[in-house]
Parts: sequence; structure tokens; C-alpha cells
Amino acid sequence: MNQQPLPAALAAYAGAGERGAPYELLAEREDGTVVRCGEIVAKAHAGDSDRADLAVRMRIAADEALAGVLLAPLRPEVGDLGGRPVSLWPYGAPVDPERPEDAPWEAAGRLLAALHQVPLHRLPGPVPPMRGPAKLARALRRLSRATAPGAVRSREGVRGADDARSPAGTRPGSALVPGPAEGRPAGDLVRAAARTLPAWVRGEAPAPRGGTLCHGDLHLGQLVRGPGPDGGWRLIDVDDLGIGTPAWDLARPAAWYAAGLLDTGAWGRFLDSYRAAGGPAAGPPGSDPWPELDLAARALTVQTAALALAKSAEGRRRLEDVERLMVESCARIASLPPDLEPQAPS
Repeated sequence: MNQQPLPAALAAYAGAGERGAPYELLAEREDGTVVRCGEIVAKAHAGDSDRADLAVRMRIAADEALAGVLLAPLRPEVGDLGGRPVSLWPYGAPVDPERPEDAPWEAAGRLLAALHQVPLHRLPGPVPPMRGPAKLARALRRLSRATAPGAVRSREGVRGADDARSPAGTRPGSALVPGPAEGRPAGDLVRAAARTLPAWVRGEAPAPRGGTLCHGDLHLGQLVRGPGPDGGWRLIDVDDLGIGTPAWDLARPAAWYAAGLLDTGAWGRFLDSYRAAGGPAAGPPGSDPWPELDLAARALTVQTAALALAKSAEGRRRLEDVERLMVESCARIASLPPDLEPQAPS
């Protein structure tokens, strides 16, 4: 049987095929394919998604308790397309990557604070756990596959994941990191940094009991201007939504700030707006947020570095500057004593 490519099939699912309308491919990754058809966005979620959990997440996004926080789906039900779970959403204008000075850090802080204060008893359930630790575990597995001996048979002339300056015997996908860790394979550094984290953070043990609704994968790509008269910012992508440690949702901007990728002004606007809106994960205004955020920020650093190394190995390319900074941060994390005891969520 002649099958359409997934993006075209998604467009047809959204109705574009019936109207003969063009579609725009917004994303195509192993964890999801997204197309836009006019004012409709269709997403094919990962094939291994837990459909029961995804169904609950969709109902939560459609619930009035999250109005003004999460972009509501066009249908609260999960569809099916060739064995892949599918969802339909209204189109929302994303953050403009060409204008970083206009990044809505204040809105991101307010939305997260509102999300973290939603009473769980008002939500459809059972609410699944937030998938942050599962994503870290997945990134580490991908790194192991990409850098395993024999994963790529020939890399002659390829610089990047395995730098051309690497000494003989260095494993594929093991860039060397400058500075204090000079000469140590990057993959080893990332794995060493991961071992400093508690087992639950690596997805290897149950997480401490917590009662906060979390997004699970916050970054600026997860904000869009919602449809309707207000056109306000909304959070999108519910694949990782669930109960967990709210500090995880602040972890990516915190990790960027710690690595020097986010300037002090932007970090301050994000943190201040979160705290001013009653967010529970970073301590009271004026206090040091790092006792609350440090563990989650280190976890996101390890996750980001693991994915960067895996992608560079798979694509036979050099690490980009931002990716290398995250790997270098792992060199510092690897020098820290391990967190032996799980830390209770905020």
C-alpha cells in the first residue's frame, strides 16, 4: 500500500487534504512531527507515548482551570494516525528567534507561577508524573547509543563529536573538553556529571512525592500568542505535563544563566515575575534562589549536553558553541560530590 509521508498525512488529518490547502512543516523530530494548516496545527506524538497519560494531559489542557495558561486543544481527545497518537491545536504565533531582546521572559515567569498554583483536585485525573527525569534518562541512553563503539563505522575527516585532535583510541562521539578537564572525553564527563545526581533525577528511582502541576519541558519555544481577542502568551506542548518538582520548570533558564548563555537582565525579569506571581519554586523575593534551583539546573545541563553530544555524533558534525558550553558545564558538575539523598520538592 502506498503511504503518504507523515507530514502530508498529518495535513490531511487536519483537513488540509480535503481543501487542497498547503501546509507548513513546523517540526520533525523523533519525539514528534508538527504541521500547520492555516489556523490549525496537527501533532503526531512519539510512537511510544503512553496514550492513557497523554489523554489525561489533553483533558487537563482543555480544562477551564488552565484557561489563560495552557493553549487549549481543538479537541480534547487523542486521535490516531498510522499507529501514532495525534492531537489538533489552534495556531499561535511563536517567539521570534530573530528578536531575542523581545523574548517574553516575564510572561514565561507568570505562566509558570500560575501553572504551579493550580489546585490538583480541580483537574481531570489521574494526573501522571511530570516527565523531566524520564527525559534525562532518555537523553543519556541516546548518548550511549550514539557513542558506542561501532555506532558509526567510519568518521575519517569528520570533526565535531569526535574532534580531529582526539588521540588514538578515543571513542566515537567523545569530543575533548578544554580547561581543567583537557583531554577527557566529553561523553565521559557528561556521564560523570549524571552520576552526581540522585537516582530519581536520572529516572532510575521513584521521585519524591510532590503535589505541583509542572510543564516538564519549559523553554521559549513552548510559548505562543494564543488566538482570541487578548492574544496573550500561552504555554504549549503537554507531552511532559504532570505532577512533580516545580523547580524543574525553571531549570533550563537557570542552567543557561549559570553557563553564561542568559544575561543577568533576562534572568532577573524571569525570576522576579515568577516570584511576584506567587511561584513556589525559587524562594521568596530577595532570597537566593539557588538552594531551590541548583539540582534541577544541573539535571537540565546534563540532559542538554547529552543530547548535544548524541546529535553531533549522529550528524557527524562539530559541537556548536552553545552546545560546547553546556558540555563544559558538565565538567564542573562532574567535580562536585554526589547528591546521595533525594531532595524533597518545593
